Amino acid sequence: MTSAIILLLLMGLLFLGVPVAFALGGLGLGMLWFADLSPLMVPQGLYSTTDSFILLAVPLFLLMSNILLKGGVGKDLFNAVQSWVGHWPGGLGVATILSCGIFAAISGSSVATAATIGTVAIKEMTDRGYQRPFVLGLMAAGGTLGILIPPSIPMIIYGVITEESIVDLFMAGVGPGLFLVATFILFCFGYAKFGGGYQPQAKAPMSERIQASKRALPTVLLAIVVIGSIYAGYATPTESAGIGFAFSLIIVFAMRAMTWEKLKQAITDSMRTTVTIFLILAGARVFGHAITLYRIPQELSFAITANISEPALFIFIVCVVLLLMGFFLEALSMLLIMVPVLYPSLASMGIDPIWFGVLFVIMIECALISPPVGLNLYVIQAVGKARLGEVVKGVWPFLLIMLGTVVLLYWFPDLALYIPFKL
Repeated sequence: MTSAIILLLLMGLLFLGVPVAFALGGLGLGMLWFADLSPLMVPQGLYSTTDSFILLAVPLFLLMSNILLKGGVGKDLFNAVQSWVGHWPGGLGVATILSCGIFAAISGSSVATAATIGTVAIKEMTDRGYQRPFVLGLMAAGGTLGILIPPSIPMIIYGVITEESIVDLFMAGVGPGLFLVATFILFCFGYAKFGGGYQPQAKAPMSERIQASKRALPTVLLAIVVIGSIYAGYATPTESAGIGFAFSLIIVFAMRAMTWEKLKQAITDSMRTTVTIFLILAGARVFGHAITLYRIPQELSFAITANISEPALFIFIVCVVLLLMGFFLEALSMLLIMVPVLYPSLASMGIDPIWFGVLFVIMIECALISPPVGLNLYVIQAVGKARLGEVVKGVWPFLLIMLGTVVLLYWFPDLALYIPFKL
């Protein structure tokens, strides 16, 4: 009964428009006060949230992605990829997805990926006759790869909450991430063959391909350095983020694509996003302390194990709840509200927490392109100067592909677990 009341209060605050950070922190403080517990947990929670070497990776990855965004790196990357595959059926769509995949391996941010590639790809594709809803939906879905292909900011936060290895989480995201890239590409081929509505593009001459590739080579090398240093064990995710940030500065200034004004804007945007994330984390930490003292996670875990004996049913219920929550909550809030409650039940269900983290992130991806709150829908709406209905119309096939990937991941766990544990 207590759990239901607290959940209703939280949902009520969110529906009233109270910012997520203050809804979580305020409700947690109220619960502590009502139980006559020390409110000193609040400043302690705020301090412990920011006092984390692992979380330092978040602002560094945000800085790196914003610097690359302001430096116009997305244009060079897209031009290089499309020079090689643009003449294929649906080639510009393929180039868009590949560009999103490469940039995702640098940024760790869905919004940065969608905005960076979208500013170039949307105009190129619509000029070539691709139907506008398809283009907008492709960009919104392609942008979500930014939080699945490592480095991933939600995976960093999941690792902090659960104290699981962030390196293992990153590596577990590679398989499903590449699978989604391949599936999106196959859909682009199918669209070109059966949907039509595009103008075939002439094959670029080799000189143009080489020139475009040279322009994009530093960005590709940056992705290799960021991911390779983590996978090889040479750097922690935080150290890798610092290396990536330094190299991104060198790249944009060496290419003369950055000004001090743009750099200032990139730092300001990163600071705003970082403050927002850390405030939500601090509020969630206070709320997490409160619900733990009220023994809500333990009671819920007991209720789940007592009434749900099949892991498949548990996963199905979790996915349905996340889909419903995605209608009115943004991705980070879902992560911070649900993971502390669900995590204690994983061991009793025999569910690998690394595998569950990947599944959770894919469901967050679905939330990012689910109306009415899907953040990527609004990013692409703004970038493409489109109506929200156009974006939603084009995105639903990709949403079905993502949900199909969740089903496949359940039946073939090695899609996520092979690289971190068996390779």
